[in-house]
Amino acid sequence: MEAAQDSRVSSSYWALRATYVLVPLLAGLDKFVNLLTYWPQYVSPTFARILPLSPVGFMRIVGVVEVVAALLVLLKPRIGAYVVMAWLICIAINLASMGMFDIAVRDLAMAVGAFALARMQEAGAGATARVRVHREATAAV
Repeated sequence: MEAAQDSRVSSSYWALRATYVLVPLLAGLDKFVNLLTYWPQYVSPTFARILPLSPVGFMRIVGVVEVVAALLVLLKPRIGAYVVMAWLICIAINLASMGMFDIAVRDLAMAVGAFALARMQEAGAGATARVRVHREATAAV
């Protein structure tokens, strides 16, 4: 339990949590305005052929999913972090299918960060020291 009380672990937890709230939120919102990039270009042509809607419409749905994932990380960080991890793996698979291995690897690395956030949440790394001390005192009784 000492590691969870270490301020270095706590600050790492909060840095990851802020990242996995802000990045999916901003990327999700950008799916509607395409300021960062033209997102439909990242839909695999093979996948685009079987979609019942245009790549633009699909990316708007992706944007909603990303905003919801960001809110999940904000409100339920353990669940949200696992959702973001799975989502990033799916994105990496799509990118790899298009030969965009460099971006796919980046998204897989981000998925590992989301996994680390989920595990840190499970370990109580973001909890305040007072709450952790109370749990330890209760467990000792």
